[in-house]
Amino acid sequence: MQSAIPCLFMRGGTSRGPFFLETNLPSDAKIRDRVLLAALGSPDRRQINGLGGANPLTSKVGIVRRSAEPGVDLDFLFAQVMVDQALVDTTPNCGNMLAAVVPFALEVGLVQPQGDTTTLRVLTRNTGMLCAVTVQTPGGRVEYEGDARIDGVPGTAAPIVINFLDTAGSVCATLLPTGHVRDRVEVQAGSDGEGFDPFSLDVTCIDNGMPLVMMRASDLGRTGYESVAELNADATLKVRLEALRLKAARLMGLGDVSSKTYPKMCLVAPPRAGGAVATRCFIPHVCHDAIGVLAAVTVGTACVLDGSVTQGMAHVPPGDKKSVSVEHPSGEFTVELGIDPTDSQNVTRAALVRTARLLMRGEVMVPSLILEREVT
Repeated sequence: MQSAIPCLFMRGGTSRGPFFLETNLPSDAKIRDRVLLAALGSPDRRQINGLGGANPLTSKVGIVRRSAEPGVDLDFLFAQVMVDQALVDTTPNCGNMLAAVVPFALEVGLVQPQGDTTTLRVLTRNTGMLCAVTVQTPGGRVEYEGDARIDGVPGTAAPIVINFLDTAGSVCATLLPTGHVRDRVEVQAGSDGEGFDPFSLDVTCIDNGMPLVMMRASDLGRTGYESVAELNADATLKVRLEALRLKAARLMGLGDVSSKTYPKMCLVAPPRAGGAVATRCFIPHVCHDAIGVLAAVTVGTACVLDGSVTQGMAHVPPGDKKSVSVEHPSGEFTVELGIDPTDSQNVTRAALVRTARLLMRGEVMVPSLILEREVT
């Protein structure tokens, strides 16, 4: 026997996955996670028995409810469903899936349109991050067609403007969790990893919406312009990055992250397509085909901080309002940052444009036995 759970299958930015009303999922988190694993088809590298797309970007879930917090309209819980592990991680944020939250809420009648545009405050429960999301709603319906274009998604669509109201220290305690803009991290073979000689390199550990460990690609003997396929096939690099990730995470106050999807690892290089900086991000063990929304915000923030690993390579415009173009394997991602005119190290605002689309509405089927466990 199978049980049907209502959901909308949506693309948010360069990610996609099913969106659920919280009331349609089990209240017990462990049972809920088993339902999500079954719905996506994990653990299986092809996710052949579920809705997952066999990639971290297409193995995501959104869970939405009306908020009880004063001044907040919607609560959003993001779930990263691991492809080949029986693991659901609700610790980090996802700015791409965030773009689909307000369209989802409008589609299911959780909230009502406000006019030609609808702006709602969304609280991401994963980290307590608050943002204002503006969606086009002419005639009282979500508009998906438009002229906005984002790299990593074919065609154009209606713009969705996300204004982040509080991103610094989303998972870590502060923007710079080690207390420094740049740290020298030493990794010893054997204790911190295997298959490489001991090494040390400069990193910037930073969290402005997404915990990142940033390093110059050249310090690891790479250009930073390699293709996604080349980097995913680079076993030596991936082993070194994982050892570095585990070591840096402890410096960031995150403890043992061996079973976590954060911090992400980001190689940076001088721009070569007119942007501010070139990136290759790992999430955390697979190279991203593009770059995550909040990773782009965090990279952009690092670019404006004196002393970060991007200093001397990043091309950043002058002024207190900066548009920082972050290059990635499939294009670029522009982040608009506001800088405190009295403190150049203080980023006061981050905003960007994403798109979303409703792909399918209906019910996902999961084995009834999973839900029956909640009753018994």
